[in-house]
Amino acid sequence: MSRNIAVFGSTGSVGTSTLDVIARHPDRFRVLALAAGSREEPLVEQCWQFRPAVVVMADAAAADRLRARLADEGLTGIQVQAGIEAMEAVAGDPAVDQVMAAVVGAAGLRPALAAARAGKRVLLANKESLVMAGALFMEAVREGGAELLPIDSEHNAIFQCLPDGRPDLDAAGVERILLTASGGPFRDRDPADLAAVTPDEACAHPNWDMGRKISVDSATMMNKGLEVIEACWLFGADPDRVEVVIHPDSIVHSMVSYRDGAVMAELGNPDMRTPIAHALAWPDRVDAGVDPLDLVACGTLHFQAPDPERFPCLPLAYRAIREGGTAPAILNAANEVAVAAFLDGTLDFPGIARVIAATLDRVAAEPAAELATILAADERAREAAMQLLPAHGSP
Repeated sequence: MSRNIAVFGSTGSVGTSTLDVIARHPDRFRVLALAAGSREEPLVEQCWQFRPAVVVMADAAAADRLRARLADEGLTGIQVQAGIEAMEAVAGDPAVDQVMAAVVGAAGLRPALAAARAGKRVLLANKESLVMAGALFMEAVREGGAELLPIDSEHNAIFQCLPDGRPDLDAAGVERILLTASGGPFRDRDPADLAAVTPDEACAHPNWDMGRKISVDSATMMNKGLEVIEACWLFGADPDRVEVVIHPDSIVHSMVSYRDGAVMAELGNPDMRTPIAHALAWPDRVDAGVDPLDLVACGTLHFQAPDPERFPCLPLAYRAIREGGTAPAILNAANEVAVAAFLDGTLDFPGIARVIAATLDRVAAEPAAELATILAADERAREAAMQLLPAHGSP
């Protein structure tokens, strides 16, 4: 039976990979809704190919342009809506079976939370949902009866390496969760030289094709810090039980170490279509369009410990999850502000970690029991981080 899919973040790298997998299985999946930010041109092409019932754009002006464009081209029968509230409504639509939550950043929290509360199969690529509101999100999954399947290659790998996906770790005999990281483009760069790196250098990921914000997060290893926080919530793990290991080959996507000495690993070519296909069809396996891994061609696999001097964002993430409450939301907000400033040329690369650390110092964490509290902490952190940028006098 065909499943109706809503793809949030459809014009991003995860969204386009999701649509590629869906297109390979028209008998299994139907695109019922698409949602994106402000880029209407790729959405026009997606509308022609998949004929969704609804398209939602975060930007109202872009939605107006898309509506006019579809009318001009004679593509009728597609509702064009705008705003986060419209995304939330789509996420809760009874006709939607699965929601691909791939909107980047804090903007993806509310639609993903709405999907969880509505009891959907939530394919979670928006790590900020758990970073900002882990306790609230997991409670929504339980109360709504949702199925939560991780899309990040690392968390999807862990899911596959654990019995039953998310068991009690002690009962399952799990000692540690090992998150692998490529190390990004600067894993061998002298930390003293990082002040001179450009946004284009930071976005030139050696193994993965990702958007610019996520590529910078990989270069700072903040992406791995956010994934540590996400893993703690997804798998009920204490942060001391989640270890990061640099694996430049990007072949082992993550591992689980058991008390009997066994280490289970998931291997594959670095292609997001593999975890996407796994989650879309789970518990079945379907073709993802990914070439099979040639172990002989891979040769030797390499691992090393991350250098905290080169990657200061990683210990900042551990600090936030240990502090708890709204601290991870503060961390995430400060990172989004700092990365945006780096990408527009107003902050140097090491300044990203400086701004995040100073924001954590300035904005006090609170218990994160309510969404309003989390969003207020996010706003305060953004304001504090903005004040810390060079134009306002850096810390």
